[in-house]
Amino acid sequence: MTTTQHLDTLLAKHTQDMTGKVVAITGTTSGTGYVCARELAKLGAHVIVLNRESERSVASLASLKSEVPEGRFEAVACDLQSFASVREACAHIRAKHAVLDVLCNNAGVMALPDRATVDGYDVQLQTNSISAFLLTKELFPLLRKSPDGRVVNHSSMARLGPPHEAKYFAKLGGDLGGDGTDEENSSFRGPRWARYHQSKLANATFTYGLKARLESQGIDNVKVLLAHPGLAKTNLQVTTAQTGGMDSNAEFMAQAQSAEDGALGILRACADPLAKSGDFYGPERWTGFADKLAPEELLTDPNNLEICWKGCEAAVGTFEF
Repeated sequence: MTTTQHLDTLLAKHTQDMTGKVVAITGTTSGTGYVCARELAKLGAHVIVLNRESERSVASLASLKSEVPEGRFEAVACDLQSFASVREACAHIRAKHAVLDVLCNNAGVMALPDRATVDGYDVQLQTNSISAFLLTKELFPLLRKSPDGRVVNHSSMARLGPPHEAKYFAKLGGDLGGDGTDEENSSFRGPRWARYHQSKLANATFTYGLKARLESQGIDNVKVLLAHPGLAKTNLQVTTAQTGGMDSNAEFMAQAQSAEDGALGILRACADPLAKSGDFYGPERWTGFADKLAPEELLTDPNNLEICWKGCEAAVGTFEF
């Protein structure tokens, strides 16, 4: 069993009392999202959990309530593979809450087959990236009313690689390279992993594209932050192994840290009182404490920022400030 090493230190040194704050988190049925929801509830936040309706979502909510009996949890159905579902979830939140303090775009899928969502986009790009853009766009009016609004985007080590290509943001789901060979997938190469890389790079380029626009609009009460989990044992690896994306017995997973330590980056971004817009938190390498990192040039390259922003707006509409 993987031992959690850094969570207590992070909570003691880099979080604040979250009482009175409303936090929305995607993908909380397991892994980093579950840990983030649990710990922020312990700190006093009202936590909105955004997941697809399923037995897993029901069970995980029950588990959260059991682990944090005093916690305030609110479940809102949200399928990131459907823009209509995302918009419906946002409408529900806007109807019930006047202010949103933190939106944590945590949910993600990895190395799935080359297929389209109901909206026609690649399943990885829509789930990991375009729907995060849509959620932020639709909930921005509530974030704007917070004295310390935060948008937290979750990337990964897979952010590193080639620059953006506009085709990945287009309505080309199912026609973006296929599924790759067993050899490619076992060594994290080929089209599945190229799409995954584009989606994780997009989590970063959306972050820095939004930061630039907030600054140009003179909006200083909403921060946008980035995190990555390093190599952590979560359900992400199980899901991709089931669809042929990787070997479920991959030796490198023996080096992985716990889901608790994998959640350090998003926890710090959500709750560190000293966080500034544009801060990037995560382990310097594959595992370790969530330090403040310098974003790689790829993440802030103006051309990459433009491709991501234009692609997302073409898919879901203009981001109004």
